[in-house]
Amino acid sequence: MTVQTGTNATPRVAFYSPMKSPHHPTPSGDREIAQLTMKALVEAGYAPELVSELRCLDMAGDATAQATLVTLAANEADRLLARLSVSPPALWFTYHCHYKAPDLLGPAVSRGLNIPYVISEPSISPRRRSGPWAEFASRSDSAITYADRLFWITERDRSALDKSGFADKMVHLPAFTDPGSDPVSRSEGTGPLRLLTIAMMRPGDKVESYRRLAAGLRRLQIPFHLTIVGDGSAAEVVRAYFEAVSSSVTFLGAIDDRARLRSLMDEADLFVWPGVGEGVGMVFLEAQAAGLPVIAEDHPTAHELVRNTCVPADEPGAFAMEIVRLSDPDHRARAAEEARRHVLRHHSLASAADILRVTLASLLR
Repeated sequence: MTVQTGTNATPRVAFYSPMKSPHHPTPSGDREIAQLTMKALVEAGYAPELVSELRCLDMAGDATAQATLVTLAANEADRLLARLSVSPPALWFTYHCHYKAPDLLGPAVSRGLNIPYVISEPSISPRRRSGPWAEFASRSDSAITYADRLFWITERDRSALDKSGFADKMVHLPAFTDPGSDPVSRSEGTGPLRLLTIAMMRPGDKVESYRRLAAGLRRLQIPFHLTIVGDGSAAEVVRAYFEAVSSSVTFLGAIDDRARLRSLMDEADLFVWPGVGEGVGMVFLEAQAAGLPVIAEDHPTAHELVRNTCVPADEPGAFAMEIVRLSDPDHRARAAEEARRHVLRHHSLASAADILRVTLASLLR
């Protein structure tokens, strides 16, 4: 990702993403949000610079691995202080800080440079303050405590942060995406209803979402064709769920090409994904930005992001009924217009840039 360099008129921002760099080769929601956050900072009038790609992630709760990362981070912080002190940035911006991937650089460097320090998507998990992630949870909590501003995204994070006494420095930054060009005019053919799903195939919530999706499709009494984009360690399990409707399902595997994904959305009639345990819900926003109505279960993330097409959780009949309702071209067209309008008003790159512009400017006065 290419980001403009700073000038005297453009405040420079030291950007860091401890969980996954925006340059990481493996696609994921975290990587995408890091990339979008840098773009939003540019649009807000700042010049973000990715200052480190040190990945401070421990998925296993391994004390030895955590100690090694703490040592590596201390050395990296010293290196950054030496380099950045020659021409200090205006502030430090960290995307995502939590007990599995704490920010081990930002507090030390921003303190050493005497610049403001902010975190977007900070997460607090009190139950992790004991157990295998206790050290990393403590360091994450310390970074969040030290921050000058906390941009919260999900209601779950807001609640935990508020209970921890951080209300005075919290700012809501709703999940956002780059809406791209106006949606295409979808043709109304006589063939089966065109459904689309884009999701990784991994154990846990993703597999459960696929199970519920398959259960809903088995109740459909109208012709349909589902295209699934995604792959992962649970691919065989996922494919087995759709055996009863296999003649109506195409598996494309993983696709990282953003243009190709948008093309698939342009070709579809509905995006269907239960969204069990969905975190930020980027795929919901991307589909709606493409003018593609989303059918999801009424979990917290979908409840916030999806307009009027959520159904009760784990009720396959209700999921199928909503697909049938939106098989009507008029209902679907109205839902598509509302979906795109909602993203433009509340979840666009421009709306995020406005929030960042105002909030960060208040720290630089």
